[in-house]
Order: sequence, then C-alpha cells, then structure tokens
Amino acid sequence: MNNKNLALQLASAETEDRDIEILKNENLWDDIACWRPYGDNENNYSTFGNQQSSPDAALVEKLINSVDAILMKECALRGIDPESADAPQSVIEALKHFYQIPHGKIMMLDTKRRNEMSNDIILAATGKVRGEENLTIIDKGEGQTPDAMPKTILSISRKNKIKIPFVQGKFNMGGTGAVPFCGKNRMELIISKRCPDIADRTEPRSSEWSVTVVRKETARDGWKSSMYTYLTDRNGMILSFDAASLPIIPETEGKPKQDMKYGTFIKLFNYDMKGYKTNIIMDYNYRLSLLVPELAHPVRIRECRNGFTGHTFATTLSGMATRL
Repeated sequence: MNNKNLALQLASAETEDRDIEILKNENLWDDIACWRPYGDNENNYSTFGNQQSSPDAALVEKLINSVDAILMKECALRGIDPESADAPQSVIEALKHFYQIPHGKIMMLDTKRRNEMSNDIILAATGKVRGEENLTIIDKGEGQTPDAMPKTILSISRKNKIKIPFVQGKFNMGGTGAVPFCGKNRMELIISKRCPDIADRTEPRSSEWSVTVVRKETARDGWKSSMYTYLTDRNGMILSFDAASLPIIPETEGKPKQDMKYGTFIKLFNYDMKGYKTNIIMDYNYRLSLLVPELAHPVRIRECRNGFTGHTFATTLSGMATRL
C-alpha cells in the first residue's frame, strides 16, 4: 500500500482496533524501528499525563492550536515575520489586522460572517453513538511539511511560539494533553500539508502531505517506563506523499466527505466523551463555550455519528461571551 492510501484508510477508520489492523497489515505496528519517540524524548510519558485533568479541557488546547495555525498562515500570506515588530502584538490586533474585525472581537460580527469563518476550523464527532466516539479537528491553517513535523506538531518544549505575540499557545505542550484521553492504546492520527501559498519551495518535500500515528508504548526491553511514539519509516522520516487534495473532512447526515487541500487533520480515536450523552452540538458545545469564553476564531461543530435525531447537526462555536 502506498502512503496516500494508508492515510486514507487510517482517516476512514472509526476505532483504534481498525487502525491497528491497518498498520499490522502493512507490517508497521510491531516494527519498533518505525516508531520514533515523541519530541525525541524517551522519557516523555509524564509530559503527556501532566497536561490536563479533563478531556474537554484537553480538547480546548487542540482548538487553540488550530486558531494559532490560522493566524500564522494569515501572517505568512502577508510576508510578515511573526516575531518582528511589524507583526500584530496581540490576538486582538491580529484579528483587526488580518480580518478587519471591529475591536478584534468576533462578537462584533454578525452570525453569517462567523459561520463563514468557522468553516476554516472544524470539530467533528464520528463513529458510534456510545463508547467508540472519535473527535476530529481540521484546520485550514499554515500546515506543516513532513520535514517540519518533528520540530512542530510532534515536538515537546521547543520555543516555537514563545516570541510570537499574537498566538495563544506558547509552551509547546497543548498538543499532548488530549492523547491520554484516547482509547486504550492512546492513538491519534495526524495528517498535514503546508499551505501552498506560503510553502518554501526550496524544501525537498514542501508540497507533500505527511501522515503519522501517535501511540502509547509499554516499556521496551531494558526501559523502566512507557512512552509515546509516532509512526515513521525505518529511517525515522515522516511518511509523505503527493496529492492535490484528500477526501477526509467529515460531513453531517451521511453526506460525502469534503476535500481537504492543505492544513492539519487530527483524529483522536475512542476519545473519552462519557460525560456527554447528547448530540455534540448540545452539551459538549455548551461546555466548550464556557472553557473558551472569548474564542479568537469561530469553530464549526459537526455531529457525524449515526443514531442522533435533531433539527440540525452543525453549529458554530464562538465562545460564551459571544453567545451572551
């Protein structure tokens, strides 16, 4: 199987057991040469476990990372060094400069404009209604090249954003907090492609998609602790492939999946949603609104699981301040 088909199969899987089956069929699951320590730190287990105490708060960190990716793309499109004095010096300034939002507050926008913006960040629930739910976060942000992934999305404690004043994620930890709330193997699928309009064409794989899977491994022989690793080839390189787009964005009510052209796709398998029994646009949406009362960018929430009834299966998350 080529890497593109592998990515499509992994994205379509709705349980971690199915993902494991796919990886075993390709002789990848049991080959430890194909699994690299997350953050290149073999002692990373405590880092993952010490981030968040609840699955909904951990999910917020993923959404914040998506907002940051959107703002970073907008900055790059304008040819602005994000660490320079020319860059916006706060989130509010970024929203005013990049989107002409009055006072830099999305509450100042009408519903139509917020709904339009929300399609750049999507949170979708898929899988079965009970016990095997998956959450997918898709953003049309800057995206990452295969060679940049270990230094960005798959890194820990790097100073990637510390000098960028208009992003909210600063400590390079938020991406790890949600993984411990996934199923028994703590599996997360990541697919990403750099926005073509900002890609550095001098990089060898600047136009390629990357695909990897994060998992928890029990202690290997001679090691004292479990650790988190991610999928690579046998040389430790992120798997990659060429494609104009991928049909992987979940849609509601059984509609065909939407094409993704660039950005980042993250699927959290068998995510812990036990406290929320309703359609995701109800209780889960309300809880997220409380946790991010002044969300910097609206998010489109989609209920794509079978078994729910309701007048609508999609809504826009804008934060409690906007709701009020």
